[in-house]
Amino acid sequence: MVSQRLDELDLKLLQALELDGRASFSRIARVLGVSDQTIARRFRRLRSTSRLRVTGMTDDSRLGRDNWIIRLGCIPDVAERLASTLAERPDTRYVGLVSGGTEVMCAMEPRSRRERDEPLLERLRSTPRLTSVSAHGILHSFYGGPFGLLRKTDALDPDEEAALRPPPLPPTTPPTTLDTVDGALLSALHHDGRATLTELQTATGQSEATVKRRLDRLRATGVLYFAVEYDREHLDQDVEAMCWLTVAPHALAEAGRALATHREVRFAAATTGRTNLVASVLCPTPTDLYTYLNEKIGPLPGVQTAETTLVLRRTKPLTYDR
Repeated sequence: MVSQRLDELDLKLLQALELDGRASFSRIARVLGVSDQTIARRFRRLRSTSRLRVTGMTDDSRLGRDNWIIRLGCIPDVAERLASTLAERPDTRYVGLVSGGTEVMCAMEPRSRRERDEPLLERLRSTPRLTSVSAHGILHSFYGGPFGLLRKTDALDPDEEAALRPPPLPPTTPPTTLDTVDGALLSALHHDGRATLTELQTATGQSEATVKRRLDRLRATGVLYFAVEYDREHLDQDVEAMCWLTVAPHALAEAGRALATHREVRFAAATTGRTNLVASVLCPTPTDLYTYLNEKIGPLPGVQTAETTLVLRRTKPLTYDR
């Protein structure tokens, strides 16, 4: 794989896809003032050199489901195998090797209480050579989900951003549950957020009109949104870290809102557990991470304790094309 710096047009394309993962190349090209062929060529190159991927994601909070972050302490020779096993589970969104290979962290989205309790209370606690298990329920998200890190690059000017936002859809009520057709549609979009209507027809066994209607409803209710995955080192984001903060309850909301504005933060949420505020942070170098902790985390209101763990390698989401 060739390492290549991203130029201004690359960044604009990435941010455009984060705004609307299914925007046509012609629409993006028109707004950015280039040809359709140029955008298509850039997209193909970014898929090859930066592992660009548009993924359909489900916002489970819209369905009344719980989300969890789980930290698993283990001995080093278990970590790789455990991370790979967790990455294969359909209810994990993110899996990473942390802190010298002695911790695995995963974001889990169980679709029922049974799915939640099965890994948390049974399999994980009985896994040999685990040294610790802690589960942190997400109480409130300050940043993340449909709000991605690429919008903080400011690659698009305000007029471009406004023109590339998806057109508003008629408001509708989110479904309380998903049926099998919804499930098949979301699964296909998770594999490829830009799958054509014909491909989605094949995946669901439904007509094009039905697929489009379902797709529009899932988007309009916020159940479906699109994420952009890419090799982060091409954006000078080589160092990935988790910041686990204990914040005085009266200052929790203020600190969380402040975290959401930091350019380094791609996810921030209030959680249950010994720590009550967590953030995923991306920085160019360890020195930049130190500066961030010193100059931005330190002054946050109400912070009583802070723990920082480095993510050595992501096992998921960078497993899709194996």
